[in-house]
Amino acid sequence: MSISVSEPLTEPLTWPAEGVARVPYRVFSDPDIYALEQERIFRGPVWHFLCLEIDIPKHGDVRTTWLGDTPIIVTRDHDGKIHAMINRCAHKGALVCLKKSANVESLRCVYHAWNYGLDGKLKNVAFRKGIQGKGGMPDDFDISKHRLEPLRLEIFSGLIFGTFSSETEPLRSFLGDRMTQFLSRNLGRPLKTLGVHSQIIHNNWKLYAENVRDSYHATLLHTFYTTFKVNRLDMDGGIILSDKKWHHISYTKRATLKPAQEYNEAKVHSAQYESKLAGPALLAAWDEFDDGITHSIQSVFPTLVVQFTLNSLAVRFFVPRGVDKTELFWVFLGYERDDAEQTRMRIMQGNLTGAAGLVSLEDGCINEFVQRGTRTSPQRAAFVEMGGREAVSNESSRATEAAVRGFWHGYRNIMGFETESTR
Repeated sequence: MSISVSEPLTEPLTWPAEGVARVPYRVFSDPDIYALEQERIFRGPVWHFLCLEIDIPKHGDVRTTWLGDTPIIVTRDHDGKIHAMINRCAHKGALVCLKKSANVESLRCVYHAWNYGLDGKLKNVAFRKGIQGKGGMPDDFDISKHRLEPLRLEIFSGLIFGTFSSETEPLRSFLGDRMTQFLSRNLGRPLKTLGVHSQIIHNNWKLYAENVRDSYHATLLHTFYTTFKVNRLDMDGGIILSDKKWHHISYTKRATLKPAQEYNEAKVHSAQYESKLAGPALLAAWDEFDDGITHSIQSVFPTLVVQFTLNSLAVRFFVPRGVDKTELFWVFLGYERDDAEQTRMRIMQGNLTGAAGLVSLEDGCINEFVQRGTRTSPQRAAFVEMGGREAVSNESSRATEAAVRGFWHGYRNIMGFETESTR
């Protein structure tokens, strides 16, 4: 059965009959679909990561961020309460906060000096009564009716989430039990920031959302993973999907490596066994948890990822910057309880990931290759059948695209690109 959606797209989208095992190339390059995503996903009933609690540790701290195309301010007021609001003056719509972070008494728009409290409520308007009794606002101007537009927010394990929609379900329900348990495993203790950077990648945001869920590609594309035995498919591991399939966890147990002949038979370029590390201490990790997991990728629909590779903990999130452009932010973390040597190790292993990371640098270009390869053929579709055609957990193998199919299950659901019978 094919699925057709005629509204509100000018040109109806027909999703292939194979469902989540196919992805129309058009969704990566159509400006109308990109605009519809802003409405239904980024301003719809979905929780979105805004920033970390440790980004605003003190009273008066302010952080600017994005929710889709919309600029956002997150604040901690003078009572310690956290707020989130659109970074847009209620007067003319100018950005109110221009810096990435600051510590302020209040929020003042530079254009006409309208001044807001850290809760977003308008406090005063310059020349409200005019000058020397002339001009000014009308007598019925009500200052309480002009504030920065607030977001709902909830916090879990130091992650601040926001949503525009009053219909968004509670955050814990949105995440599900397995996802909250694993977030707590990795982030459920006092954190400290070790480093931050961002990069522009020239592809649609959903290609990166696929990429982080694609355990099939990881040891085929990334030479460092395979050659130095950090994360391979011949180690024990699995894929866990949330109850709704929107989020996922991919995990690996490095100590269980049983070299598989398939790596040699497939002649994959990532198996460069003659390569040696000049500094092998880079991979001298210590055991953090008693579950044996040494590498994990956890995604939270639509744009949040928590990664733990050996002892390198990172939060990354990506922001659409247009139909074919995405900004990817990396935040490397440690625990407050870490000693100096543990902090040094985490910082050193931070070289594994990030824009120029030994493991992840290939992702900076591979998604652009897909963008360039698909944009002229919107009527064609990707083939996503590794590991089956369904979006289901698999704790016996990561040679699967189950989590990719899970993303498209959630995407089609929220975008309306599916019928009741397929949910």
